[in-house]
Parts: sequence; structure tokens; C-alpha cells
Amino acid sequence: MSKDTAKVLLVTGGGRGIGAATCRLAAAAGYAVAVNYARDAAAADALVADLRAEGADAEAFQGDMAEPGAADALVDAVMTRWGRLTHLVNNAGITGTGSRLADADPATIARVIDLNVTGAIMVARAGARVMATSRGGGGGVMVNVSSAAATLGSPGEFVWYAASKGAVDSLTIGLSRELASDGIRVNAVSPGLIDTGIHADAGMPDRVEKLAPNIPLARAGSAAEVAQTIMFLLSDASSYVSGTIVRVAGGR
Repeated sequence: MSKDTAKVLLVTGGGRGIGAATCRLAAAAGYAVAVNYARDAAAADALVADLRAEGADAEAFQGDMAEPGAADALVDAVMTRWGRLTHLVNNAGITGTGSRLADADPATIARVIDLNVTGAIMVARAGARVMATSRGGGGGVMVNVSSAAATLGSPGEFVWYAASKGAVDSLTIGLSRELASDGIRVNAVSPGLIDTGIHADAGMPDRVEKLAPNIPLARAGSAAEVAQTIMFLLSDASSYVSGTIVRVAGGR
């Protein structure tokens, strides 16, 4: 495809869950889509194949955003492929195995902070460096994926993850003000209980079934429902929305 694609979206952690749902909606809306993944190449490649079969311009890019230099390398690869980056969804994140904080493995906590906090900051930095109008970019939109855990705290499950998402909220607010004059809007979505593989990854495969009855809407959300909100924040329909954290949590 040519390098004059109008809308180029990078989704970190785009091969699964909320990231994959966002990639599908964005491709259908005419975005060129860069699907980043850390380890599951099969899932990312299958997603890209689906998007291409539907006529979209999409490509998978490997990179663990917890690793030093990975964010810059990823954005460089996207720029090489399309010549621009206009939209960014900062989605890559993990919880680690659930437990009380006193029982948590320090290595797990460090890994979560490395990806969810440092990684998110470095991805935002790399995006800003190519999107900012003061640096020759065309402006654009960033959406960070936070979590309702940032305000609920996740006691007895993963308070370190909740703390990491509190950092994402702060990043969103500060960066939205810093980049406003550079033509970049920055917002976040804050999902609640969403039915994705993140619960099994945390060693809690039945978590959705246990918690869903306690949600005011009496069910878990879907990845597609979160992705719809992300798409609104990426679109011109939200042109006067910046520095906002949109909760997608079923009333919780």
C-alpha cells in the first residue's frame, strides 16, 4: 500500500482482547492498522489475515513494550511502513497472578510496572515525538487503556495493577495538557469487568462469573463495548474531548 494512508493507527497489545476488538473496528472504519504483539504471533497474524481479507491495510509488529527501546523501535517500524502515525492506542498491559500484596512475587510486581507504567509512558513518548506538530508531525489522537481498578484498588487480587493504572490516569491528564498545543488529543478508557483472557492469565478463570452479579448492569462487558468507546475517542466526533478518562464499567 502507498504511504499516503490518511489514518494510521497503532495498537499496542493489539493481538488479543480489547486491543484486537479495537483493531477490527478501526480497520472497518478505514484506518490502516498496526497490530503490536509481544509473544502471541499466531493470534496477531490471524487477526491481520482477517483484516486484510476484509480489504484493510494491516500489519503485525512484534515488540515487548516492557523492554528498553521497544517503543521507539515499534514507532520507527510503523513510520517506515506507512510514513506517518496519526492515532495511537496505548493498550498493552498485564495484571500478574492475583493474590494479596504480601504474597505477591516481587518479580511479578516489577513486570507489571515495567509494562503498564514505564512501557505506557515510553509508548506515549515515542508517539508524541512523531505526531507533535512542533516536531513536524501532523498531530493526532492517543487513547490510553486504564482500568476501573485505578479507583477500586483491587484489594485481595492485584493492588499493584490498580496502582499501575492510577499512573496511566495521571499520564493521560498531564500529557493531554502538554500536547494540546501540538495538535494531539489524549484521553483514556477505564474498563471495568470485561470478559477477556486477562482473568485466566491472572490465574482467575472464573473471575467473571463470580463478579458479574455484583455489577449494577448485572453482567460483564465485552471487548467490543470497550473498543466502541475507544473508537469514539479516536474519531473527530470527540474533537473537543481531551484529558478525559471514560469509565466503561457497567455502573461499577
